[in-house]
Amino acid sequence: MSGAAMAILQLVKAPDPRLKLISDPVPEVDSKLRRFMRDMVETMYDANGIGLAAIQVGIAKRVAVIDLDPGGPKSKVIYMVNPRIVGASGELSTYNEGCLSVPEVWDDVKRPASLTVEYTDENNKVQTVTADGLFATCLQHEIDHINGMLFIDHLSKLKRSIALRKSAKLKRQDKD
Repeated sequence: MSGAAMAILQLVKAPDPRLKLISDPVPEVDSKLRRFMRDMVETMYDANGIGLAAIQVGIAKRVAVIDLDPGGPKSKVIYMVNPRIVGASGELSTYNEGCLSVPEVWDDVKRPASLTVEYTDENNKVQTVTADGLFATCLQHEIDHINGMLFIDHLSKLKRSIALRKSAKLKRQDKD
């Protein structure tokens, strides 16, 4: 491997209060941010995820990375800085979601079936993407993180409290 070695970053797990922070906008993409985003991708792959927001590694910046097919034939990393939803369909779709910050918890979440997101890429260029299916779900999931929300916040109070208890228990076991 050429260049600087990648780093696996420490994942922040619920009920860590940092996951409730609203992340700060990023003024510009520089080499330090690009290196951090590459580390985020390594961390995401290491944890078998398809998306990761900066707050999930403890950095409250409006940054996310997505790869819907890690290691697969359609693998493509999307680096998103300051992503924001500029349009969403009225039609909803339901996906069974999970989250690297809420380990071993999966549940159905209803979200707009398609949406348009504007973001700045790793080369400081503003991009617009329209997505549906898993990509739309993943975009909304990561943008939720940036806005201090977890996918379990879309669930009933009971399901959310069960998920948080499970996550807290797993967190304690990690420390043992």
